[in-house]
Amino acid sequence: MSRSSEQFPHQATTTSFHRLAYGSNPFQYSELYVPEGPGPHPVVELIHGGFWRKAYDLTLMQGLAQNLVAQGIAAWNIEYRRIGNPGGAWPGTFLDVAAATDYLNKLDSSYHLDIRRVVAVGHSAGGHLACWLACRHLLPSDSEINTSQTPLRLRGVVSQAGVVDLEQAWQLRLSQNVVQELLQGSPSEQPARYAQASPAALLPSGIPQILVHGSVDDIVPVSISRSYAHKASATGDNVQLLELPEADHFILIDPNSEAWQLTVKGIKRLLG
Repeated sequence: MSRSSEQFPHQATTTSFHRLAYGSNPFQYSELYVPEGPGPHPVVELIHGGFWRKAYDLTLMQGLAQNLVAQGIAAWNIEYRRIGNPGGAWPGTFLDVAAATDYLNKLDSSYHLDIRRVVAVGHSAGGHLACWLACRHLLPSDSEINTSQTPLRLRGVVSQAGVVDLEQAWQLRLSQNVVQELLQGSPSEQPARYAQASPAALLPSGIPQILVHGSVDDIVPVSISRSYAHKASATGDNVQLLELPEADHFILIDPNSEAWQLTVKGIKRLLG
């Protein structure tokens, strides 16, 4: 599932676009957008949301990818198995996101990427997965979702209205109690899965994190990011909460919005 470099349509600057498979499953692929120039280019890994369900895919993040590459930042827009896909939810969703991230180690020389400067950016359920990536080096060695002894170390993480505390999301019954579907049980039924899959349970990550959340978000309440930021700070993590007045859930992934421009400033700070 790969194709050679081609001119990406509707792009203001010269870029190359590649659809690359990181595994053998049809959903184990990513879109790589590479800027003009010799590089090495910093990379933003984009992780889409949709409450981990198969109805939503990486097209949600394509506008952000195009915006980033026009600013000289490579974008790695990943797809993964979701609830409703064979092998999705626990553990496949986590295994795929980890594998897609680590696949960047194989691309640096061919596509002139600087894998020492990778920031993961995720929206909603993708925000959860981005923050989980920052914590996965803390997983127990026998965890079903720990498959790499040397996971790619991120420079930072940006969570856009992320579901960063799975137990809290379960208590709130978000999206018809979707966390129950993701982890195939409640916290009392699957305590180990909640402990290993929820970023809030794995802190401190040791990796800088920026949480962007709208104050009027009625899909993922801002209280989740507030409580996570408090907990992360208490453990010694470098975490910043950007609470945007009057912003809703989806404005955060509108590349023409002020919310996204503020997010890009944060991304550039993390990249250095």
